[in-house]
Amino acid sequence: MIKLSVLFLIAIILLAGCTNKEDDNFQSQPTQATMNPVITSQPTESQIQSPEPFPSPTPSPSPTPTASSSSADSNSIVYTNKQYGFQFSLPESWKGYSIVKSNWEGNVMDEKSTSEKSLETGPILSIRDPRWTTQTPRQDIPIMVFTISQWDSLLREEFFIGAAAIEPSELGQNDKYVFAIPARYNYAFPPGYEEVDKILQSHPLKAIN
Repeated sequence: MIKLSVLFLIAIILLAGCTNKEDDNFQSQPTQATMNPVITSQPTESQIQSPEPFPSPTPSPSPTPTASSSSADSNSIVYTNKQYGFQFSLPESWKGYSIVKSNWEGNVMDEKSTSEKSLETGPILSIRDPRWTTQTPRQDIPIMVFTISQWDSLLREEFFIGAAAIEPSELGQNDKYVFAIPARYNYAFPPGYEEVDKILQSHPLKAIN
């Protein structure tokens, strides 16, 4: 009986010693998780998304140069007459122009006395060049104003203007008035008459109602 107890005790001691040894071995060995680096799974080729290419900038269209009108360049000043209803374009060199008012007269031959008598009259608005001086007068731009009925009578030769009896040249008309340039207005060929002729060729008068 005593021998069995002794053997049992020895077996317990041996078992305890083996257990401690295994614990020491377990603690001394690092786990695989701490020794080996963590490796994440590599994405497959189908999972890799290539960055979307930046859209190439669309070149903005350059503004198309517009051809400037010659009339806009040479006629940058506008004389407006609200009383009779017209506008007249002038070149930049006429800045500071003035308006000189006078009257035209229409005459008819008196059959009994063979003398002329005044039948019709109307205004003349002369645009004067700012370079005009008393020492060196320059060519004006005379604008004759007729009523519609006066103009019709003139065309029917019911009266005439001037000794040459040449009709004025029409510049334009609105609902009430006709605007014209006198015949032979530049007969004396004063300084500036060529410039005035060039201005008139550009059709500078615009009738307004």
